[in-house]
Amino acid sequence: METLIQALKAINDVIWGPGMLILLIGTGLYLTVGLRFYTFRNIFSAFSMLWKGRTSSAGDKGELTPFNALMTALAGTIGTGSIVGVATAILSGGPGALFWMWCTAMVGMATKFSEILLAVRYREVTPAGNFVGGAMYFIKNGLGEKWKWLGGLFAIFAAITCFGTGNAVQTNAISGVLWGTFGVPTWITALILFLLIASVLLGGLRRIGSVAGKIVPFMAILYTLASLLIIILNIKEVPAMFLHVIEEAFTPTAAQGGFAGATAMMAVRFGMARGIFANEAGLGSGPIAHATATSTPLRQATIGMLDVFITTMIVCSMTGFAILVTGEWTAVGAQGASLTARAFETALPGVGSAIVAISLVMFAFTTILGWCVYGERSAIFLFGDRVLKPFRILYTIVVPIGALAQLDLVWILADTFNALMAFPNLIGVLLLSPVVFKTVQESTRP
Repeated sequence: METLIQALKAINDVIWGPGMLILLIGTGLYLTVGLRFYTFRNIFSAFSMLWKGRTSSAGDKGELTPFNALMTALAGTIGTGSIVGVATAILSGGPGALFWMWCTAMVGMATKFSEILLAVRYREVTPAGNFVGGAMYFIKNGLGEKWKWLGGLFAIFAAITCFGTGNAVQTNAISGVLWGTFGVPTWITALILFLLIASVLLGGLRRIGSVAGKIVPFMAILYTLASLLIIILNIKEVPAMFLHVIEEAFTPTAAQGGFAGATAMMAVRFGMARGIFANEAGLGSGPIAHATATSTPLRQATIGMLDVFITTMIVCSMTGFAILVTGEWTAVGAQGASLTARAFETALPGVGSAIVAISLVMFAFTTILGWCVYGERSAIFLFGDRVLKPFRILYTIVVPIGALAQLDLVWILADTFNALMAFPNLIGVLLLSPVVFKTVQESTRP
């Protein structure tokens, strides 16, 4: 088993290597320029549309309001990577990694925008009335039936990934943090998660969207406020922190305390890799949720690009700032979530680690909900409406298994298939980019 795990790790390192980063970042740059920087120019309009999108307009077709569609997508995006991934990036690449994480978000917004516009434009309504869309559908309907096999590959990769990255890995993280922080027995966590997830998922998409629409804003605001409090308590360190982030994005980071030092290339590599892993721009997952929105393609794409902005520029940045202003990134021994917990506990003694633990639980819980939507819509593409209820039942059964099991092999496999989703998705986006550019140009003509 150990030999198999090592072999899969080697394959995973290749797939998630420099070639993947260049492909994802290059696609984002191409789309940003091709859209004439639409995503930069319309960021404030996007927030305005989001606020108005809490309700659906008469005659709009879809299942979720534009607001709840974004919250469902954010449920799948804002996960353990927002806490663990950022800490890992800083530990491996130094403070400069945060700068490169921001860069991925800036170009990633254009990728996410394009994915969503195509997902809504080429979505379908199944005989049972389900609105389905995403890479598998815009590949089939936008490029033609001869490309359906490529959409099928995406659907297979997404369906497999949802049980690992989106389910078992998340429940395992929840059980681990509740045991480590509060001493909650793993079997109790498994049982409670099973009942909670079942009560939501078996209620259908609208219940998932409704729950996400309530939990996601609450958890994001709670975590952001706690992080801002830490920043305020260490306000004198903020100017130096920003200076470190900018300077060390381009120059080597010297060894300090428990930090072994990092080259500028390490800052680029780990910042971009963790940024992409956090916001999922280019992987094709979020647009599946956006395709259910009661909205037009351009409107939902404009709202949907906030997925990247909120995840990376706000939530991930808050984690990075808390770690850097407290100086805990140079401490000895802390890794991943424990580094973030140590930073919060240093600034907020007695409650800091509990805040991180509760945030991680909420982030992981909503990720389970969001990835169920991705998985079930992929399954519908492959097998039709009849698979919907059996899929949700199976997905729910996996929840307690993930909480109780050792998941080294599952994690590596899921991570690999998550990366593989990018290839068919980006092929479809690039080949259909003229459609994206034309839609935006026509909407902005006087």
